[in-house]
Amino acid sequence: MSWSLRWRLSLMMFLQYAIWGAWEPVLAAYLKDSFHLSGTQISFMMSLVPLACAVSPFIFGQIADRYISTQKILAGLHLLGGIFLFVMSRCTKFVPMYFAMTAYAFLYAPTLVLTNSLTFHHLKNVEREFGPVRVMGTIGWVATSLALTLMRNLQLDITGDLFLVAGVASIIMSACCLLLPHTPPRREAEDAWAIIKALKLLLVPGFPVFLLISFIVATQLQFYYMFTSTFLEHGVGFAKENLSFIMSIGQVAEVFVMLLVLPFFLPRFGVRKTLAIGVLAWVLRYIFFAIGGPKSLIIASLTLHGFCYVFFFTVGQIYVNSLASDDIRASAQALLIIVTLGVGRFIGSLFTERIMKYFTTTVDGVTTTNYTGVFLVPCVLTIICAIAFFRFFVEPKRTYAGQSMMAPDALEEDMENNEENK
Repeated sequence: MSWSLRWRLSLMMFLQYAIWGAWEPVLAAYLKDSFHLSGTQISFMMSLVPLACAVSPFIFGQIADRYISTQKILAGLHLLGGIFLFVMSRCTKFVPMYFAMTAYAFLYAPTLVLTNSLTFHHLKNVEREFGPVRVMGTIGWVATSLALTLMRNLQLDITGDLFLVAGVASIIMSACCLLLPHTPPRREAEDAWAIIKALKLLLVPGFPVFLLISFIVATQLQFYYMFTSTFLEHGVGFAKENLSFIMSIGQVAEVFVMLLVLPFFLPRFGVRKTLAIGVLAWVLRYIFFAIGGPKSLIIASLTLHGFCYVFFFTVGQIYVNSLASDDIRASAQALLIIVTLGVGRFIGSLFTERIMKYFTTTVDGVTTTNYTGVFLVPCVLTIICAIAFFRFFVEPKRTYAGQSMMAPDALEEDMENNEENK
């Protein structure tokens, strides 16, 4: 990969996740402390991006695969997204905030698909080159988390600071998208609907099992994203102004795993073992959260985020890319995003809120939460996922175009040949 291509893709990933990292880790605490929202209202807000991920990626994936260059779509989406982030920074009531957040979610969600598909389109050796590029997204997430922590420790007292930081990053991202390598659509593709062809991935052995387990794990992801910040503050006792920094420990570990562990592990041990370790990392982290202390143990458990996210979600994206042909790359990634960050996290938001409410009691005006009970629920469910994955997921042994999995077209041809031989 040339240096020109590397720095452009790396800058794209840095800004893509710097935007998300500015508001996602601390949104629940911000809504609770600044707006005094109920748990149900917070759940509604936190479920907006997952809801958008269940709808808009297919739309814009189809557009990128068939009609408009990917980099142009990204530039437009981030420009509009930045405007709505600035609007949210000025909101002081729940209803305007909710509608602004809804609009922003439907603009941001497809960019998660398009940045991945654009990157995969220009890489020659995905297993070795994707990690060093994608890790810049994690660094971007940490950078804005640290910037927000510094602003709050300096007591700048800026209203809606998390959205202002994200908004600035989004506008910069929009401009930088015009520098990205040209990634044209495949207008001459035989199938007009890329998503229909992407759904043929369900014929690949092992893929339906992977998709189902990814969905279940994603539902439990919300226990981490929705309530870790409040758990650290109210359950463990960390200061509110330090939450962004503490939450960024997981992303620092993610950088280490992405750069040093994944490039070594994935080519040698394959998708199945790598994904399995990712599932087990989720189990271990929720066990530590259920124990609830001491603080040193909780901080140590945050470092598991590197294996949780990289070994499962990042490797899952690489796995899906290896199955997809060039003309459905965006739609194939959209399928994964819809199942995990979309439907999975949306249902997970509703489920997590119910579990949180069940283990929360109010006595004499004092509200307390049994966080041990809360985190034992995802712990049990991820254990079941780990067992199911080991039992049912089969990584195809045949190679296709130098990859360890068969692409849909090759799979169909192979099935037809088998029928003819019979």
